[in-house]
Amino acid sequence: MELFADRAQAGARLAERLLDAHDPVVLALPRGGVAVAVPIARRLDAELEVLVTRKIGYPPTPELGVGAIAEGGEPVFDLALLRRLGMTPESVADVVEKERRELDRRVRAYRGDRPLPALENREVIVVDDGLATGGTARAALRAVGTAKPAKVTLAVPVGARDTVRSMRQEADEVVVLLTPIDFRAVGQWYVHFEQLSDADVLELLGRD
Repeated sequence: MELFADRAQAGARLAERLLDAHDPVVLALPRGGVAVAVPIARRLDAELEVLVTRKIGYPPTPELGVGAIAEGGEPVFDLALLRRLGMTPESVADVVEKERRELDRRVRAYRGDRPLPALENREVIVVDDGLATGGTARAALRAVGTAKPAKVTLAVPVGARDTVRSMRQEADEVVVLLTPIDFRAVGQWYVHFEQLSDADVLELLGRD
């Protein structure tokens, strides 16, 4: 299966699948989703903004996500995973609070005091660079849903099949280019998949 050269190429290819959107707002999940979203917003002549999310990690192994939170929304937990770990949402309250603080910091870094665009009765396209477990995307979609948009589309270049299937319950439409059988990690499907910094995000948004 052909790899994406980088996030920009993936976004350009994804944009061709989104041309029927009517005056959409494109919301990018930082950091990697911003690099995918820029060519989409350019191709659709659409408003582009970031929607900040944070993973809620399992305290002994923070890389293991047990939930996520998005600005404007409540924490969304993987309750089955928490049960297997012998935990409850209350068990990670300290982690949630820490991630809320980091989320607020990133919102200020990326947007300053500006609020998110008004989403009510508008088409919204939520963009990330890929779907593994889908925790942050799920939190983002639920937060966007509280703003009563006309339609919500989740657009990603690549995703794990089971995760993509589950996202169809969270969004009105899911647009994905690759759903490989042997999916192990998002970065596996890119030739260049460098980690981005806050400065990179601001440069992509033209706010450096």
